[in-house]
Amino acid sequence: MTMNRRQALRLLGLGAVLSVSGCSLPGRTPLPRLLASTAPLPAPYTVPLPLPASAEPSRTDATTDYYDLVQRAVDVEILPGLRTPIWGYGGQFPGPTIRANSGRRTVVRVTNGLGAPTVTHLHGGHTPPESDGYPTDLVQPGAHRDYAFPLEQRAATLWYHDHRMDYTGPQVWRGLAGFFLVADEEEAALPLPSGERDVPLMICDRSFHADGTMPYPARPDGPGAQEAFMGGVLGDVILVNGAPWPRLGVDRARYRLRLLNGSNARTYELALSPGGTLVRIGSDGGLLAAPRTVDRVRLAPGERTDVVVDFAAYRVGDHIELHNLLGEGAQARVMRFTVERDARDDSAIPKTLSRVEHLDPAKAAVTRDFEFTSGDMHGHTGWLINGKPFDARRVDARPKLGQVEIWRLTSDVAHPVHLHLASFQVLSAGGERPSGPPEWKDTVELREAQTVEIITRFTGYRGRYVMHCHNLEHEDMAMMSTFEVV
Repeated sequence: MTMNRRQALRLLGLGAVLSVSGCSLPGRTPLPRLLASTAPLPAPYTVPLPLPASAEPSRTDATTDYYDLVQRAVDVEILPGLRTPIWGYGGQFPGPTIRANSGRRTVVRVTNGLGAPTVTHLHGGHTPPESDGYPTDLVQPGAHRDYAFPLEQRAATLWYHDHRMDYTGPQVWRGLAGFFLVADEEEAALPLPSGERDVPLMICDRSFHADGTMPYPARPDGPGAQEAFMGGVLGDVILVNGAPWPRLGVDRARYRLRLLNGSNARTYELALSPGGTLVRIGSDGGLLAAPRTVDRVRLAPGERTDVVVDFAAYRVGDHIELHNLLGEGAQARVMRFTVERDARDDSAIPKTLSRVEHLDPAKAAVTRDFEFTSGDMHGHTGWLINGKPFDARRVDARPKLGQVEIWRLTSDVAHPVHLHLASFQVLSAGGERPSGPPEWKDTVELREAQTVEIITRFTGYRGRYVMHCHNLEHEDMAMMSTFEVV
């Protein structure tokens, strides 16, 4: 199935922008394309929501918890009645959820039991460079690497995924991703929903052949996505925690939903139907200063947000659907909640959640400009930052340790931009300042023809890191830049 321009823009959330501004995209700039399934697909809301198993430490000592994850190729049932080959941490998709504590060192040994090199990145981690998952720090088949995470950072919903140069898209598509949840004393003291009512939800899209395999467009003349799909690969099946359009039975009580967009290229605008409110309590970098009641949340690839839904507002037997307002047909559906029983609920949403430091633009030592565009790369169209494709031998910025900087990011089409090492705050988007107190993020959506200003402080570690587009096909087609903290 080939999407027309308007359908693609709708999936990217650009249709309204174009209709207001009258601007158009560059004629040759590729947009995400839908990869259609040929397998028989299940009716929505017939498959139970799976919850990824929590990883158990292989050992602990006074300062450190140690985990072992083996990347394995296995066959699993994703679509009912079909076996799908995946690459999974621990042979699972998503991988086991690692639950860690702020300030307590966590070491994850990743053993590569696959037939191709891998790299593992803790997305949102404040991590030393040797453990950050630089895209050329390869773990070869049969080898292992110990990733050490000091976790000198706030409680937050993080995730880990493959980050191999040129191959992040296909390797994440095959299943190499999982949750990494960090807790701290500040969050633990709050009466937020917990236990079985604290539910991580990895939302992603995939496509399936009739034999159950998940096709991915290979390019015969080089790595990454086929040029026809270099704008991004979209699946036509929405998975939550690896299940197609699942259902979850809930109590008449508050639930904390940790929403992660784990898709390669699809943006979601999530809302409850019929009606209902979402109370945002957290972002990429942890708790907000105060809760914010909204009717929808928007997530570009790589972004997370934590919300509380009060199912006591519904009756026993009610069905509540989580919809994607940017999708059409089956891609507009995500999952369904069914209220099954009355229950006691001791949780609450405090008016104050956390103290969030406000970074002062007046204290920024440097302002840097980064332009995210398509352009000529070795005779074909590629994705560039400041007119250059990624080169691991080149350093494009050298911020000083402890220094506050403003980075001005400008786009041609939509680009979700992820910064390694340092969380940031958004100063402006499209010339407008965000409402409300600042929040910590590590991924920000640049919409079409937009400039976003972010402010950050580089702390903790000197060394080499990357900034890149988290549309994984853009990343694999060279939209990445190295910076070195000195």
